[in-house]
Amino acid sequence: MKILICDDDSSITQSLSLIIKTYFNKKKVNNLDIVTFNDGDSLLSDKSQKDIIFLDIEMPGFDGIYVGNELKKQNDSVIIFIVTSYLEYLDAAMRFHVFRYLSKPIDKQRLFQNLDDALELYYSINQKIAVETKYGVTSVLTCDIVYVEAKGRKVIVHTATADLDSTQTLQFWIEHLPQATFFQSHRSYIVNMAMVTSFDHELIYLCDGQFTAYLTRRKFTEFKRAYLMFMESKR
Repeated sequence: MKILICDDDSSITQSLSLIIKTYFNKKKVNNLDIVTFNDGDSLLSDKSQKDIIFLDIEMPGFDGIYVGNELKKQNDSVIIFIVTSYLEYLDAAMRFHVFRYLSKPIDKQRLFQNLDDALELYYSINQKIAVETKYGVTSVLTCDIVYVEAKGRKVIVHTATADLDSTQTLQFWIEHLPQATFFQSHRSYIVNMAMVTSFDHELIYLCDGQFTAYLTRRKFTEFKRAYLMFMESKR
């Protein structure tokens, strides 16, 4: 996992690096790479992988609002934390779907709580899962799964490009798909909320209506709440 910190105050980058290392040590995440930058120009010039970014707003050269917008254009899945003393930039930061807005000085416990959420989102985006079929095993990113359907004795994993007949049970998929992203809308359907275009009391429309899944009436309110919370987490 690649974490980047961009702040023109070296004391902030050092203290933030230490807190982040402490958090991930507790989580036993070993493949951690933390890189620091002193200005937005250098960060934008960096072409390496970017998973989570901690970004100051007031810096020499390009400010954090501009940098954040450009980073989201490059990779909409990147998770951006804004770290600043200036709350008046909150509205501008929210426009490019900043993940969280943290005030200086950094509150360690609040940061840990927000990193819990960021880690869950990161894994829901980057997690791969093995789909077992009678022909072999195919590795699929969970974010590429549109929905899972139980049809008779078959369980079908629908992606935007292929349908895979899984030998695993629907219960397997309920237990192994990220709960922050997937919802069982019906006894035979599990949907990826990131793929939802719209829904009513009977159907969920996915991928601009290319796919539909059943939504039971008794789960409508629960699904609506879960979907709104999911959308809020993406802001």
